[in-house]
Amino acid sequence: MGEKNRYSDEELIEFKELILKKLEMAQEDYEMYRNSLTQSDGNDTQDTSPTFKVLEEGAATLSKEEAGKLAQRQLKFIQHLQAAMVRIENKTYGICRDTGGLISKERLRAVPHATLCISAKKNQK
Repeated sequence: MGEKNRYSDEELIEFKELILKKLEMAQEDYEMYRNSLTQSDGNDTQDTSPTFKVLEEGAATLSKEEAGKLAQRQLKFIQHLQAAMVRIENKTYGICRDTGGLISKERLRAVPHATLCISAKKNQK
């Protein structure tokens, strides 16, 4: 019998469960970041001196920028996980898009949305 060219249905189910858990956590984190951008925490600067007001507004702006970056990054991660779910449904999950060989299970457990095996990733510049 030759080398495996795809993961078995049982193995794909294992990866699907892993991705679903990561997807759920990622969506919760994304909602948290999004909420921090849209909601005020009630600590406004109405009753503080003008100097502190400027400092607090600057810090709030910086915090919103950071939360925005984190939200964008989390959304991108969610999209990668959703794409991995499509590959599972198509039974192409775990196949390196560069070499066509299987990506190791260890790599997929660590980075479930990976599309490149370790050697292909190392060769990528």
